[in-house]
Amino acid sequence: MLRAAALTISIGSACGFSVNFFNKPSIGRDVRAGVVALNMIDCHGGAHLSVEQKKALRETAELVARSGKGITACDEGPGTIGDRFEKVGIVNTEENRRLYRQMLFTNPVGSDYLSAAILDPETIFQRSDAGEPFPSLLMSQGIVPGVKPHLKVATLPGAGGATVMQGLDSLGTRCRSYYEAGARFAKWRSPLVIKDGDISDLAVRTNMEDLARYALICQSEGLMPIVEPDISLQGDYDLETAIRVNVKVQSHLYKAMLDHGVYMEGTTLKPNMVNPGKSCQRKYTAEELGEATITVLRRCMPCAMPGVNFLSGGQSLEDAAARLNAINRAKGNSPWNLSFSWSQALQLPLLELCKKNPPGSPLPLKEMSELLSKELAMAGAAARGEYHPAPGQGDHIPPAKAAVVA
Repeated sequence: MLRAAALTISIGSACGFSVNFFNKPSIGRDVRAGVVALNMIDCHGGAHLSVEQKKALRETAELVARSGKGITACDEGPGTIGDRFEKVGIVNTEENRRLYRQMLFTNPVGSDYLSAAILDPETIFQRSDAGEPFPSLLMSQGIVPGVKPHLKVATLPGAGGATVMQGLDSLGTRCRSYYEAGARFAKWRSPLVIKDGDISDLAVRTNMEDLARYALICQSEGLMPIVEPDISLQGDYDLETAIRVNVKVQSHLYKAMLDHGVYMEGTTLKPNMVNPGKSCQRKYTAEELGEATITVLRRCMPCAMPGVNFLSGGQSLEDAAARLNAINRAKGNSPWNLSFSWSQALQLPLLELCKKNPPGSPLPLKEMSELLSKELAMAGAAARGEYHPAPGQGDHIPPAKAAVVA
């Protein structure tokens, strides 16, 4: 019979804290220079969670993974959304941010194409014009509200510029607060960059173990964790390299999650689509990119996880939709729901509408909502494999050739 173990984690120099989550006896501990090494954690598969906790986590993951629906990622902090506002002449105030998010959450076709929404901590505590908390407003439409709990990216010392995401310390307390505010899932992004055809083992191991610890903490506080290993499109690596590195990263992630005792049925994956680097000089079709993405998932992703929601990663809405469509066309009998979790792809075209007005003008909310309806219909069709892109849309075109075409 499995025994409960105390889970004491020392993050070391990357994050600099040590925390004990469960006040129960531990086993197999070795202390070396103040670092606690666990030889075995016997809470595998979420055995430390109650039946009710597992049921709630699994139900949330399955709600997020509804066919033909995806996630609207509205988790930009005040600074990030402020930069976008300022570029199009909108004043960055809390009220403008609230009005903008309210427009995103009240779209007339939102419930047809959205299963979930990721909110910034500021937004999760805001209310609609009618005084209804945004999480409650979303739930009333069948859209599951979630939150971004991580903080800022920090450089990992001595790792050639590799980074880690901060925010694991006090994460449990913050997750408890977000749950009470109405959130039912969380999302943590770990950005990675391919250099010289690979990502260092240190960068992969550190970031994937952070994702696993985050997932473990979230589940203990009732939030279904979305794990986001985000490999940048920066660079000139080819598609074969992208497949190899994505398999390496995701394999580390799933191993770390299983080792930490994460309940896999109550989790969601938010990865990048498998593309070559933006500067790659070889042409690939959208269909080849779709096959590459499915190849990575089939090689290493656990069937226990119900859904995959791909980030857009700087791709245009048209390219992201064409590639998601190709992924679903190549899906075959793969068991996962394959959909979207997009921010810039959906939102940047909306903000472009502001440029026609004088700086400082109010947000053109009606026009934004009308365009968003069309965008969501496109995204939903791609999530079902029913989108019909223009010829060549979604193909990777080498930069020199792309410039000639433009």
